[in-house]
Parts: sequence; structure tokens; C-alpha cells
Amino acid sequence: MADRQDQNSGTTPVREAHRFDEARLAAWMADNVAGYEGPLTVEQFKGGQSNPTYKLTTPGRAYVLRRKPPGQILKGAHAVEREARVLSALATVDFPVARVHGLCTDDSVIGTWFYVMDMVEGRIFWDATFPQVSREERPAYFDAMNATLARLHGIDPQAIGLGDYGKPGNFFERQIGRWTKQYHEDVEAGRNDDMDALIGWLEAHVPHQGEVRITHGDYRCDNMIFHPTEPRVVAVLDWELSTLGDPLSDFAYHLMMYRLAPPIATGIAGADLAALNIPSEADYVAAYCARTGRAGIPDLQFYTAFNIFRLAAIIHGIKGRVVRGTAASAHAREMAEKFPALAAAGWKAAQGG
Repeated sequence: MADRQDQNSGTTPVREAHRFDEARLAAWMADNVAGYEGPLTVEQFKGGQSNPTYKLTTPGRAYVLRRKPPGQILKGAHAVEREARVLSALATVDFPVARVHGLCTDDSVIGTWFYVMDMVEGRIFWDATFPQVSREERPAYFDAMNATLARLHGIDPQAIGLGDYGKPGNFFERQIGRWTKQYHEDVEAGRNDDMDALIGWLEAHVPHQGEVRITHGDYRCDNMIFHPTEPRVVAVLDWELSTLGDPLSDFAYHLMMYRLAPPIATGIAGADLAALNIPSEADYVAAYCARTGRAGIPDLQFYTAFNIFRLAAIIHGIKGRVVRGTAASAHAREMAEKFPALAAAGWKAAQGG
């Protein structure tokens, strides 16, 4: 995982396909970001498979810019305006997110919609075994992830102005329909027998949906910033897939770290959890259930298969962008190659494996 840390950490000069007129951005910042003072330096973060992400540095402070990728994109994908909205709403209840300074929906500035937020200092762990942390401290980091997600699922969307952030009706039917449609429409990325079988199984086994909460959609250790020295989450990142939905499905996505391992995903499957002093999957589920007042998660098999399907669909989309030459990351081709293994893992999970 050291390679992945190196591949995704830090910045690089802006890639050719993602360059824009930096003077126009500086002018927009001067007009729209309170306290902005140039000159402005722009670099691109190495990570960020989907929406190109940039570090903006001025003499006094640093910002982060997230934009839609240039070129042809699928309808409804890369909705940076939704990211900006959910971040702004969550900030009102002191949930750990970066402060948003502005959203730009004028394509003439840098070529696509974008938003600018604070650069939050801290640590990102690209390896879910937290190798940089001592054995004694490791349980506290897992507990921090667990507690932060439980806290998100305890927020009433209506109370922070997000009552209409997701469509009404069955979350799973909509999500399966959405990702299946994107999978079918992305003809260049091709079809896969395991993926087709998994879609059929999911459509036939949709559980009754319980409560509706804000769901992050991609909650994993490398999508959060931890305090520089403490086991505390100071910012949850990458809200592109957030919506209103089933909190148990959102938790099950996070729980996939116990079922998957690199290079397929950021996970700990196959690791010696006892030696690493990492809580077991059962203990991790119990901690979340205790925090959210639940006795257990009866439909965990469906939630697991569904989440692997959704992750496979996302990787399938990256594969399509690689074929079309619009992928945001230099390592997108490597990500795209994981699609068949993920589709196979999803079909196995659907069969109880």
C-alpha cells in the first residue's frame, strides 16, 4: 500500500487535459471568495479518480478546487453542485467538513462547474491497516471512523435544509436503476457476465427500506482527513455520491473494508486483525449498532452485494473514461482493470460468499 500512498498523496503540476486559464480563476476568486488575496498558484492533487481536484495556494492560505471533468460526461454524474450543497449544510451542525467558499456554475471561467473550499490540514491514510499508527492507538482510529459515520446518520436531513437532497421512493430501486443505466449506456466500457447476473439478483432481492438519512456513499479511510496527531476525523471528503438513502447501506459500504483488499479496494481482508489490534467485523458492527440504537443488521448480505455492485459500476465508469481519454487520474487505467474482479466479488457476495 506504500505505492498507493505515494500515487495518491500530494500534488503534481496540472495535467495537460485538466489545464485552464488560471488568471480567470484568480479573477473569480477575487470576486467570490471573502478575504482572497493573490497571487495564486495552482497544482493538481494526484488522487481523485472522478472529479479533478486542485490545490490553490496564495501567500496567506490554501484552498481546494473540485470541478467536473472536461469532455463528455454521463448525465447526472460529477455533480459538484451537490457536493457544495451538502458540505455547506453539514457545516451548520459542526459535522467535520471543509468550509465551502463558493460554487461557480459558469462554464466560461475554467470550462466546467466547480467549487472552492478550505484546505484542511491533517493526515490521510491510504492503507486501511493504518500502518503509520501504533498498535495501541489503532482501535481509536477505527472507533473515530465508526463514530463519525454514526453521527452523520443521526442528523435529520430536514433540519439542515436537505429534505429534498434525494428523491422520494425506494432508495435501492432507484440506485440499482441509476447504476445499471450508466453501466448499460457506457458501451465503450463493455459488458460483464458477473455484473449482469448480480444486477438480476439485486433487482429480485430488494429489502424494505427503513429510515432515510444523509448517506455519504463512499465512506472509507482515504476519504477522510484525520487530526495531525490525534485519532480524530477533522474532515470527511468526496461527497459526490451522497444522497438521502438507507443509512445501513451506507454503513455496509464502509464495512466492505473487511471483505475486500488491495488492489481491488481500500480494505483489510486477509490481514491479521488480532496482530494489528484492529477490531473484528462483528465488534465494529456492534459498535455502530450501539451508537445508532439498533439490535443488528438483518439484510447485511444484500447490502454487501449492493455496495460491491455500486463500486463495480463506478469503476466501470472509470474504465469508460479511460477508453474515451477523459479519465481524471494518471492511475485510472489501473483502477479500470479492477472491474472484472469487483463484479465477480459482488456476484459471490450475492450467493452468500
